[in-house]
Amino acid sequence: MKTKSFATGGVRAQTVRQARRAQRKAPQLNARQIVCAAEAKTVPPYFAEYNEKAKVADGLEDAEKAPMNTFTPKKPYEAEIVSVDRIVGPEATGETCHIVIKTDNNIPFWEGQSYGVIPPGTKITPAGKEKPHAPRLYSIASSRYGDTYDGNTTSLCVRRATYWDPELGAEDPAKKGVCSNFLCDAKPGDKVMMTGPMGASMILNEDDPNAVHIMVATGTGIAPYRSYWRRMFLEDTPFKFSGLGWLFMGVANSDAKLYDDELQEILDNYPDQFRVDYALSREQKNKDGGKMYIQDKMEEYADQIFDLLENGAIMYVCGLKGMMPGINDMLEKVAESKGKNWSDMQKDLKKKGQWHVEVY
Repeated sequence: MKTKSFATGGVRAQTVRQARRAQRKAPQLNARQIVCAAEAKTVPPYFAEYNEKAKVADGLEDAEKAPMNTFTPKKPYEAEIVSVDRIVGPEATGETCHIVIKTDNNIPFWEGQSYGVIPPGTKITPAGKEKPHAPRLYSIASSRYGDTYDGNTTSLCVRRATYWDPELGAEDPAKKGVCSNFLCDAKPGDKVMMTGPMGASMILNEDDPNAVHIMVATGTGIAPYRSYWRRMFLEDTPFKFSGLGWLFMGVANSDAKLYDDELQEILDNYPDQFRVDYALSREQKNKDGGKMYIQDKMEEYADQIFDLLENGAIMYVCGLKGMMPGINDMLEKVAESKGKNWSDMQKDLKKKGQWHVEVY
């Protein structure tokens, strides 16, 4: 299947480009005016122009396999916070931050891997013993070159975890996420103890540069995909991507969109190679009149997704595990309508490296 026909859904590319440009002129989608993303009307610090390839550092493509567990909880790496920026609007449900960390290329990784972060302090075990906090895992939200293209930084996308106590009528600080709050409250120069990198299940499949990559995310599950799209469309690397990336992104509302300014920039510059479909649960309705969740949005394209998988597309799913039953049910229905067994097909996709899932 030609990528252009998929990207445009049968409509001429010129028509699609004109529609996208008109849409991006609308005030509610003028993402470049939203930073952090609500208060200051300037370009976000992580933002990049995608109209030409960025030159990157040498020497980061030499490894034959992905690095694993270079640093461990007993021997972590001490890195340094460069910046912490809120990247959602005032009406978002919660706070999400883009965090840049200086590593001096001492803890290299591949796109799709995760780091562990050890929050400072200790905890008391049920047995009454005091011990250091365990690492919390975060998918890496930059390519191996970092936001500055030199390999000396990495980025994380972190949602601040809080707990609202209905009896108190307020947030209970005793039940807040220790590590996410540490990271979101961090200041430039603060030290952070890191482990990893780890994980192979979400590493970007670069076997076929012309492949279709279907990326499914809820919330901060978008993090590994940012590493993908920067490698696909921004950086001048040996990976010469000529295929198509299709992102399905689920968040509560428009203010909760993550990295939408970068996504619109890619759509401007690669209209035939990139597509984005949002599921905004508090703003959109599904076909039954209920809230629009990620599996509902995907169901609108169920036959197309199924056909693409049959023709070699690669699917990645990252985020809340609650979306998986709906996604599997959707694909199972399509398989049944075609006289096929989805369970057998899914096993085959996994063997072929076309099915990657990391949910929590």
